Amino acid sequence: EVQLVESVGGLVQAGGSLRLSCAAVGLAFDVYALGWFRQAPGKGGEAVSCISSRNGSTYYSDSVKGRFTISSGNAKSTVYLQMNSLKPEDTAVYYCAAHPDYDCHIIFYGMDYWGKGTLVTVSS
Repeated sequence: EVQLVESVGGLVQAGGSLRLSCAAVGLAFDVYALGWFRQAPGKGGEAVSCISSRNGSTYYSDSVKGRFTISSGNAKSTVYLQMNSLKPEDTAVYYCAAHPDYDCHIIFYGMDYWGKGTLVTVSS
């Protein structure tokens, strides 16, 4: 069974930084996509970023490009999201998700495994 465990989010002032982590337990696949999604209050979900275990290729949504950086740990089953220059509109519940056997294009079609989410609040 695959479990995704996100780190605790938090409250940060606009312009500040925060790093989220996600540990994927039981992800016994050679190739998989690890991604971050978010859902802001009253809004739909957004695919924020993704990294492929196969070649390290990454994806960023336009809303976070240049401010957020995704990376994986040495074991590649841990993924980090470094969030800099945070804005109030980044306030959301952030979810880690994984999908085996695909690169990051899968984030637009659905992910098999999801974490429970962690709240990030950016104050103005």
